[in-house]
Amino acid sequence: MPTFDQSAVSTAPPEEVWKLLYDPAQFPLWWAGTGSVQTGSDAGDYIMYPDGYPDFPMPQALAASQENGTVKISCLVSDLCFGWQLRPSGGGTEISVHVEIPDQEAHRLDKQRDTIRQSVRQLAELAAARASG
Repeated sequence: MPTFDQSAVSTAPPEEVWKLLYDPAQFPLWWAGTGSVQTGSDAGDYIMYPDGYPDFPMPQALAASQENGTVKISCLVSDLCFGWQLRPSGGGTEISVHVEIPDQEAHRLDKQRDTIRQSVRQLAELAAARASG
């Protein structure tokens, strides 16, 4: 199973980053390739619609622990898994993500690496802008 890790540091405190990370409704603001999100009645379940594909629903499962600063997101269509972790870093927050890609989706590794690199950077920048704003 292909895996990779990505991280960035935001000048925002962990609480500000958390507000963007645990709430799927915020994902289109920073997660590259996310066109829109529909939240469900069950906490932790949502549907992501990829950018440019409004008729392609991709159900997701989300498990969050603010106490541990973790968010785990699993795509129920492609079985990709994203394990996010927040840690205080100086006056800001270290944001890291561990991505697991099932063997049948290995051809998407380079694209996912680029998407997550961009997304982590955008999450860090948006949280910092909101914290200073």
